[in-house]
Amino acid sequence: MLKVGLTGGIGAGKSAVARRLSRNGAVIIDADVLAREVVAAGTDGLAEIVAAFGAGTLAAGGELDRPALAAKVFGDDDARRTLEKIIHPRVRARTAELTAGAPAEAVVVNDVPLLVETGLAPSYHLVVVVEAGRAARIRRLAETRGMTADQAEARIAAQADDAVRRRAADVVLINDGTLDELNAQVDRLYRGRLRPYEEHLRLRVSARTDRRLHIAEPDPTWPEQAGRLIARIRHALPPGHPVSHIGSTAVPGLPAKDIIDLMLGVRTLAEADTLAERLARAGFPQRPGEWVDNARGIPGETWPKRLHGGTDPGRAVNLHVRVIGSPGWRFALLMRDHLRSVPEARDGYAAAKARWAAEHHDRYTYADAKEPWFDDEARAADDWAESTGWQPGPEDCPS
Repeated sequence: MLKVGLTGGIGAGKSAVARRLSRNGAVIIDADVLAREVVAAGTDGLAEIVAAFGAGTLAAGGELDRPALAAKVFGDDDARRTLEKIIHPRVRARTAELTAGAPAEAVVVNDVPLLVETGLAPSYHLVVVVEAGRAARIRRLAETRGMTADQAEARIAAQADDAVRRRAADVVLINDGTLDELNAQVDRLYRGRLRPYEEHLRLRVSARTDRRLHIAEPDPTWPEQAGRLIARIRHALPPGHPVSHIGSTAVPGLPAKDIIDLMLGVRTLAEADTLAERLARAGFPQRPGEWVDNARGIPGETWPKRLHGGTDPGRAVNLHVRVIGSPGWRFALLMRDHLRSVPEARDGYAAAKARWAAEHHDRYTYADAKEPWFDDEARAADDWAESTGWQPGPEDCPS
């Protein structure tokens, strides 16, 4: 099944998005509903709250007095953390139970107000953030919850700001228009990305990429996008496996095909094969066949690796799995760092890309055309490494 995290600031319209996703067929798990359920009258969650915050948090009918609890917690970080330690583990356990009970082909959407604040983003295949202007949010909170402007401002300020949420988002839905406009965005997302993403994930196949060649202008968000993918891979694997952003999208200012290249370091290729199913469940299935790199400057020799793709039709990705310390592993890191550090090399590569793109309209013939340049530049990179004492960085090596 596909697991989607849905979040957004208070008043942004997250609940409206959840309702529309439900209409499209998604299974919605609402963290707010579960947070109420786990502290309902007679639960051990409620008993723990009363023990921690006093009998004044218990209403006459035996249920939680929410305004009384809010008065104790709001603005008090220690009290808030105590409450979170009571509620969050119970909500996570109930979420896991409901997720396990969903159909195998389901798109399961976890509606989590504090998804970013609690660091849960890497546990989902995709994170959707709903965003709206501050004035619109304050107006909605006044209309739907009876808050004053000051109360609404205080609630907004207590959450992560839009920039922080955006860095965690694979998809941002802007809700500054009408409900019909928001629903149209949700429908396109569900039909064009979530549904095919789930199918690819279930069938363990990579999303198809366009064979046609297109070199995109440098995108300053490529490293941020890579960081989200890396966090998901790390979440899916046991500790100690370095994951690096490599290739052209890892070099600031360099035009590139809009494909994120990542590299997972393993001790042996046999270990790589034992990790394949974990990676597939996380959205990175192995591509069939034995995959190799051509060895630079060594005729007839190859560097074995494993290659995985991505199941998300909205984000093309190549995950190269190489043995730590092997020639292919070293080459990928060296070329990235060389191009980052030597502007003349980066600019020369950019100019060469433009020539090759003009001559080749197919990604595969374009890749073949690059080989002679890489052979020459590899020697320049080796000279640079020797003169600077270059070594792979700590983030690229086992922890």
